[in-house]
Amino acid sequence: MAKKPTKKEAAAKEAEAAATNGAGEAPSLNVLAQYIKDLSFENPHAPHSLRPRENSPEINININVNANPLSETDFEVELKLEANAGEGADQMFNVELIYAGVFRLTNMPEEAVAPAILIECPRLLFPFARQVVADATRNGGFPPLMIDPVDFAALFQQRMAEEQVKSQMTN
Repeated sequence: MAKKPTKKEAAAKEAEAAATNGAGEAPSLNVLAQYIKDLSFENPHAPHSLRPRENSPEINININVNANPLSETDFEVELKLEANAGEGADQMFNVELIYAGVFRLTNMPEEAVAPAILIECPRLLFPFARQVVADATRNGGFPPLMIDPVDFAALFQQRMAEEQVKSQMTN
């Protein structure tokens, strides 16, 4: 006669089934590669831009995420960072970086694919891209530009809201 599972055992079995998406294997996200795809650093007014200043320059930073499917499970995710200090004749530097990675998503529920690609993948790439920008600005003769952490979930939600507004306008 089979023993009836306890409530705790039944709950554990349900949690395991949910975690494995009913397919027997847990969802996974793997980094296959990461690399600098494009890097540009400009110091247009050197050596004048390197002299000491009384005021700190205004620094503008833009961040964007793009993704391209490579296969059914593999995606290239690009994290684009643009930063510049100063403006016009007073511009100190301009740095543009596209830092990318190839990620494999397996056993991922369909509704979790877009958030994984546009939130988790850039979150994994960001520390490396941040370091590249810091090194480029330091090597350009300036203090390293340390970009604050980014809330990729908020960027994703903003992007989804913008797409929803666009789709409503076309209907």
